[in-house]
Amino acid sequence: MKHVSPLQPAAETKVKVPTRRALAKQQTRAKVLAAARRLFSEQGYEGATIRDIAAAAGMSTGAVFANFTDKSDLFREIMMADMIALSDAMREAAGRGRTVEDALLKMFSAGYAFYKSQLPLARAAFCVSWAPQDGPAIRSAAPVQALQDLISEQLEAAVARGELGQESEVKLRTQMLFDAYLSNFPQAIFQGWSLDALQARARDQIRILLAGARRG
Repeated sequence: MKHVSPLQPAAETKVKVPTRRALAKQQTRAKVLAAARRLFSEQGYEGATIRDIAAAAGMSTGAVFANFTDKSDLFREIMMADMIALSDAMREAAGRGRTVEDALLKMFSAGYAFYKSQLPLARAAFCVSWAPQDGPAIRSAAPVQALQDLISEQLEAAVARGELGQESEVKLRTQMLFDAYLSNFPQAIFQGWSLDALQARARDQIRILLAGARRG
């Protein structure tokens, strides 16, 4: 049996380096996604065509279809990336909350601010999320579930520190609060509500939905 000295360096772990073809494919996808995001933000989902997206990315429609099944597939990837970024922003905002109501309001406000500067994209996301074909899969996706989990975490933490009662129906209130959060987007998208107006409405919704769960 061969003796291995303790001073002998361990075998190096081989790192798989992406091939030139794989890197080119990644770059193509990144260009398509960037172009699609810009056009969806400017023109909405219906207004942006695959042909327009390909032209904006400086490539053929065939190159787009080589990376994405169709426009809905492309848009879904943008939505999921946004949900992950939004989850991070909402978690950071909740960490600055002094009470459960304050934390939830800061979370909701972060969500509204995230989309306020790109309302056509928000409108497209809202419409696609409730479309019969793609809606159920999008609403049940892990990044969307993560947003609900953030609300649940805040409620559970409030119960643990005695701010909310033990019988707070956390699961039900989480769903109701998430629905309330989503319900304000039509006001922003279709009626042009300001961020202050959205925050004021969300504050009232949160207060009412937590009223029956407060201790004492």
